[in-house]
Amino acid sequence: MVGFIKRFIIVIFVVTPMLGVAQQEPQFSQNMFNILPVNPGIAGMNDAICANILYRNQWTGFVGAPKTGLLNIDAPIKFPLFGGLGVGITLWNDKIGLAETFGAKLALSFRFNVGPGQLGVGLQAGFLNQSLDVDKFNPFVSDGSDESIPTTGDNASAGTFGIGVMYKTDMFYAGVSSTQLTESTLKYGGMEYNLKRHIYVTAGLAKRLNSTLEIKPSIWYNYDGAIAHQIDLNVLLMYNNQFWGGVSYRIVDVDALVPMIGIQWNNLKIGYSYDIMLQKLRGFSTGTHEILIGYCFKVAEKVTAQRYRNVRFL
Repeated sequence: MVGFIKRFIIVIFVVTPMLGVAQQEPQFSQNMFNILPVNPGIAGMNDAICANILYRNQWTGFVGAPKTGLLNIDAPIKFPLFGGLGVGITLWNDKIGLAETFGAKLALSFRFNVGPGQLGVGLQAGFLNQSLDVDKFNPFVSDGSDESIPTTGDNASAGTFGIGVMYKTDMFYAGVSSTQLTESTLKYGGMEYNLKRHIYVTAGLAKRLNSTLEIKPSIWYNYDGAIAHQIDLNVLLMYNNQFWGGVSYRIVDVDALVPMIGIQWNNLKIGYSYDIMLQKLRGFSTGTHEILIGYCFKVAEKVTAQRYRNVRFL
């Protein structure tokens, strides 16, 4: 009986958080600014070197609640045969319960000029490393005789691959992608953690209302290939191309309403969002806080002086 109770507690504090589908891939509310981690096809499409940093403190008030930090950088590369190449890198750290995950992804996009915009076809490759904080097992371990309970630090790694297609103009974007294609397995002794293949669909547009106001609706859809669907419906209102405010409604197991605000000054943008849970879980958490900092800059092209002979003096 004691052994059963110990295993049950381990399942609650270790396996259940890892089975959370949204937490296999880093989850953010300001996803309209953070497409690169799930769709490599967008790499380089801003025609500038762009970096984003996000930090998310999810379900504040819960012990062991998720805390996620992410950095992504992408840049265009000129290529003479078609529209160009795009490269990108994403690094993130995600801690939930007793598990901590570090991940890295490299993205390569082949860009083609199509109509008024660009079509990007991207490939992605990287790895995940997940570790367990076994010190928190100590209350349930007496003599180490139960081999199902780890007594020393344990971690596991696996490769991850993805593919994505993105079409983008000055006023519209739409893409479809898939991550964790190979559905690799992380193994901890007798436990296994299966990475699920995720499918993403993203789209958004910008509509000028008048000389100072612009509305930007977007949608974010995520399916884990099994049972879980997530839909984020987003609307941002931009004032004077400098300030924005908006709201997102998330449809998933735990629905949420997410107000957002932000400022954009020159090449720098700073955003903040706050998730308000709409189900009974709301009574146990004060919500989710998320901060975004982004910066883009264009590298000045070197201009080579050229000389032309005037034919009048030939």
